[in-house]
Amino acid sequence: MSVNQVTFKETFQDFADTVFSVNGPLLTTFKGLLKQPGVLFQEYLEGRRKKYYKPVAFFLLTTVLYLTTRSLIGFDPLKDAMIQELDGWDFMLLNLDKMLFIFVFTLAIFSKIFFYFRNTLAEFIAISFYMIGVYTLIVTFNMFFVHYGNSNIKPVEILIMGVYFIVAITSFLKRPKFLIIIKSFVLYFLAFISYIIVGFGLSTLIIFIKQL
Repeated sequence: MSVNQVTFKETFQDFADTVFSVNGPLLTTFKGLLKQPGVLFQEYLEGRRKKYYKPVAFFLLTTVLYLTTRSLIGFDPLKDAMIQELDGWDFMLLNLDKMLFIFVFTLAIFSKIFFYFRNTLAEFIAISFYMIGVYTLIVTFNMFFVHYGNSNIKPVEILIMGVYFIVAITSFLKRPKFLIIIKSFVLYFLAFISYIIVGFGLSTLIIFIKQL
């Protein structure tokens, strides 16, 4: 019995079909995250996963998009800063793609704390990979406005993500909305602050080690 050899054409065709197909997992996931994130989260956690892009893969893909876009337009997050010596904050901005990984886990941990009986930590981590993937897309689009327009609008991405997070969690949990909105707001704030603290601390530690 003979088996046909795998070819480059076949491999890249499969990739193109997966990524660019109108009914492919990536576009289905993207549309779900924008229109009905709660439905997507619920279906993924209940095992109906084949039609969706995997959460970690989605996060990595958006990270690659961010890095590619940043390189193509020559975006420098520190262009307006007078850098005498690289500090923890500067290092964190320059390595934002790696630091966002921390945000995934702070968001998941605080989600588990605030909604303890709803889902497991592993399930909240999966959901967080999706949501931080969306945040990475927001950062990527906002990068154009910061680079070609006004650098003062950079914090807008944090606000947009906060609104998206509250809407997504509210549609997912399907509980009394007022309580969910309040808890989600506090949850997001604590997760973001924790992400900044851990990211800054880790960046400072890395710089300290490099200077030894």
